[in-house]
Amino acid sequence: MDRDTVEWRGYIPAATTPFTADGELDLDAWRELLGWLQRERMHGVAVAGTTGEWFSMTSGERMSLFEAAAERLGGRMTILAGCSAFTPGESIGYARAAKGMGFDGILLTLPPYVVLNERETIAWYRAVSDAVDIPICVYNWPRGTGVDMSPRLLAAIAAIDNVVAVKNSTGNMAAVLETAFSLHERVRIFGVPANELGIMLIENAVGDGTIGAGAVLGSDHPRFFEHAWAREREAALECGNRDRALFEAFWEPDFTPRFGSQFAILKAALNFRGVPGGHVRPPLLPLTVDEVARVRTTLAGLGVAVLD
Repeated sequence: MDRDTVEWRGYIPAATTPFTADGELDLDAWRELLGWLQRERMHGVAVAGTTGEWFSMTSGERMSLFEAAAERLGGRMTILAGCSAFTPGESIGYARAAKGMGFDGILLTLPPYVVLNERETIAWYRAVSDAVDIPICVYNWPRGTGVDMSPRLLAAIAAIDNVVAVKNSTGNMAAVLETAFSLHERVRIFGVPANELGIMLIENAVGDGTIGAGAVLGSDHPRFFEHAWAREREAALECGNRDRALFEAFWEPDFTPRFGSQFAILKAALNFRGVPGGHVRPPLLPLTVDEVARVRTTLAGLGVAVLD
């Protein structure tokens, strides 16, 4: 497999997972959220990724998310299954389930906390690839894994049979660009910023899209890419400027949240839009009253209609 095996591109939100105030998985709200993402014309959806709080879910809950997403969106848009876990055996189990349900591919980080070395990192991806014949998007997420995969290491991983894409979420922009320019002919490149640089990467067929951010701005996110593909630069920047303003209000350049947690911020923002973001689940905490007000003010400042 390589980049031409799949048609993944554009904006693929890493969907939040709605929980009730009591911490229960809310599958009705999940189905409602999926319907909203579809109506807002997302180019795909990533299920049970980092933003989806996979780390606090049981395997049964993750399977329930997969099943509902496959039923609602399968065959209608790209759906990627978040298969991150602490052991390769667990990730392989999720990948096999995703393939059986008809997912288009999987999103896979290194295990958190463990801090693998380079040899172990390559072995991690090779183990999953050897066990399950499904397209893999490698997710470089140093803030969560403790490992910032270098362009050289990502090149070695890209040579593994089923690896077809790389999602880069590192604050090291030089490494992001080196990876994009050196690997774009082999794998699809995700992590394209919604700005002039992103437009340049798209126009030169170096960048394919973005996976993340929870789709807080709705159709603005996919429209940035659609305008860029059509070489409608000003229209793309109009959407992109709102995306960048939202990012800068909520996150530092290295993806560290400026307040609260990324999960609580995104869920509060969706709830303000009347979309079921739901609640976070322990060990995460909800935002404070002042932090919630900060989210509301940011959305209102971007012209987003918010609930009282």
